[in-house]
Amino acid sequence: MSTESRKPARILVVDDHPVVRLGIRQMIASEPTLEVCGEADSMEAALRALRSTEANLALVDLSLADGHGLELIRAMREIAPDVAVLVLSMHDEMLFAERALRAGARGYIMKQEAIGGLVDAIQQVLAGRVFLSDRMAQKILEQVAQRRADADGPLGNLTDRELEVFEMIGRGLSATAIADALSVSLKTVETHRANIRTKLGLEDLAALIRFAVSWTERL
Repeated sequence: MSTESRKPARILVVDDHPVVRLGIRQMIASEPTLEVCGEADSMEAALRALRSTEANLALVDLSLADGHGLELIRAMREIAPDVAVLVLSMHDEMLFAERALRAGARGYIMKQEAIGGLVDAIQQVLAGRVFLSDRMAQKILEQVAQRRADADGPLGNLTDRELEVFEMIGRGLSATAIADALSVSLKTVETHRANIRTKLGLEDLAALIRFAVSWTERL
């Protein structure tokens, strides 16, 4: 075996919580075949680190201060298509895992499962496999086999951008704040809100806000 092949795989950790990044670093430090080559707490920092760290895999949270992880995954795939992306998130995989895979991720693991399964998930993705929990893999197989309608409930009918706007509404952001965060016009945000209300069958903006806040509080 060559010296090159014995080098640990390099992991870039993207999460906006310092305590979470510390915990991940400690878990990875116990595995000699892996090493953390960099950390980032935002989309901007993650893309900057991606260009400078020569990472083999990026471990990405979906909730970031300056954007959504799905958007970051797409940007990463454009900048460094050879870098594998594994999502580590608190968000329910039944709603977000397929979206993450469509954006270009190679796997999805929920944070509550990370203590016992993170290293294995990283190694599987580095080996070229897609990592999903058993229940998520079964769900996808059932959808393919039965060609059934989306089983994610009403939110499953939202586009990625609409779901992003919905989350921001649930976090209490105004239309102006959402427009600034997404670098879009206020009219675009209002159109997204109207489309979301229609898809969710909500009669007015107040009902949308109540539903979004209630959903966010359950995360």
